[in-house]
Amino acid sequence: MTGSAGQGSGGLGGGRVGSGASGAGGARDSARDSAWDSAGGARSGGGKSGGARSGGATRIALLGSGGSIGRQTVDVLARHPEAFRVVALATGSQGQILEEQARLLKPRVVSLADGRAAARLDLPAGTELVGGPDALEVLATRDDIDLVVVATGGLVALRSVLAALEAGKVVATANKETLVAGGHLVMPLVRRLAAGAAGATGDPHHPLASPLGWLRPIDSEHSAIWQCLAGEEHAAIERLLLTASGGPFIDATVADLATVTPEQALRHPTWTMGAKITIDSATLANKGLEIIEARWLYDVPIEAISVVIHPQSVVHSAVQFVDGSLKAQLGTPDMRPPIQYALTYPQRVASPASAVDLIAAGRLEFRAPDEDRFPALRIAREAGLSGARASTALISADEVAVARFLAGTLDFNGIPRLLGAAVERFGPGDPAEPGLDQLISLDTEVRRFAEAYR
Repeated sequence: MTGSAGQGSGGLGGGRVGSGASGAGGARDSARDSAWDSAGGARSGGGKSGGARSGGATRIALLGSGGSIGRQTVDVLARHPEAFRVVALATGSQGQILEEQARLLKPRVVSLADGRAAARLDLPAGTELVGGPDALEVLATRDDIDLVVVATGGLVALRSVLAALEAGKVVATANKETLVAGGHLVMPLVRRLAAGAAGATGDPHHPLASPLGWLRPIDSEHSAIWQCLAGEEHAAIERLLLTASGGPFIDATVADLATVTPEQALRHPTWTMGAKITIDSATLANKGLEIIEARWLYDVPIEAISVVIHPQSVVHSAVQFVDGSLKAQLGTPDMRPPIQYALTYPQRVASPASAVDLIAAGRLEFRAPDEDRFPALRIAREAGLSGARASTALISADEVAVARFLAGTLDFNGIPRLLGAAVERFGPGDPAEPGLDQLISLDTEVRRFAEAYR
C-alpha cells in the first residue's frame, strides 16, 4: 500500500489515454534518445519488459534496499535472475542487510549513508563502495542502469528521481514525496519522455509512450488504479476510488484515540509494513497523501478522488467510469505483486504471492471514512488543493509527527493537530510553484517547526 499519466502522448495504463500535450520542463534530448536503446528497446523492437534492454536483462539500481519495500524488492529481483541484473544498491544505515544483499545479488556498486558503518562493510569481490552526499544521484544516473527503484523515504529522494528522469531512466517509486511535494517538477519530465517515445517509435501504444511507463507506482493502491486504467480512455474516468483498511482503530472512539500507544498503532490488521506507513495508515494520513499522488499520476482533479474504507484489504482500489461501470483490482495484502508489476510492465510473470480466494474471503465490506475521528485525511486533501507548499508542509511535518509519536513526545491525536498547524503556517505564500531548492529549504523549515511544536 506504500506510492500523470494524465496529459501526454501515451496516456494512462496501456498507452491509449491522453490529450497529446507533452508538458513543460525538459529531459535532455541525448538522454531521451539513449533511453530508447537502453531502457525500452524501442528502436530495436523492445526487450523483456518496458524497462529492459533489447535482448538483455533490465539493469536495476535499488535506492532504499534496507527498508520494507527495498527488502521485498530484493526478494522479487532474486526470483528472476534471468530478467534483472542488479547493478547498484543503496541504503541508509542497515550495513548488515546491505552486506547480505550484496552477497546475494553481486551488484557492481553499493552505497551506505552511515559513514562509520560503511567503513566496516564486508563486500564481495567486484563490488565497489560509493559514498558522498550525491551518492544516490550518482547511482541513479549511471550509464549501466535502465530502471531505478526508489524505496527511500523523505524529500531527499526527489533529487534522485529528477536526476534519473533527466538521464532517461525509468523510475519505479514508492517514495511519496516524489509527487506529494514535487509533482509539479516530476510530471513535466515524465510527459516529455513519453511524448518523445511516441515520436521516436511511431507507436502511441508503446509501453514507454505512456507517462506511467516512465514513472511507475509501487504502492498497491496506485498500482491497482494503473492496472484498472489499462486500455481505457482518460475521458471515460468518472472517479478514482482509493481503498483503505481503516487501520487498527477503525471502530475506535475519539476518547479511545486519545490514549493510543505506539504498540497499539503498529498492530496493523492486514498489512505487514514499516513503522512510518503503519502509523500513517492508523491516522489515515497515508490516504490523504495518496489522493495528492493520484492527482498527479492520473491527471484527475482531487475532487474526483474518493477514499473508501475496506477492512479486508482485498480490493486494492477501483475506477468508476462515466457509463457507471466500476473496475477494481483485487489481490492479497502482499507488496510483492505491485513491486513486480512495476518492474516487468507491461508483462505479467509468476509471483510468489498467493492469489485471492474469493470463497475463503467471504464478505467484502466497504464504508465511508470518518473525517471527524481521522482529520488527517481532510487536512491532507485540503493541502493538496492548496498547492505544492502546503502539500510539502504536510508530508514533511508528518514524518516528524510520526517519529515523535513513536518516541513518546506526541500523542496520537497530536499527529493531525501538528499536520494542520504546519499546513496553516507554511501553506500560504508565493503563488509561484517552488523549485527543488525551495522545496528542500521549506522541508528543513517545516521540520524545525514540527520538532518544536507543542
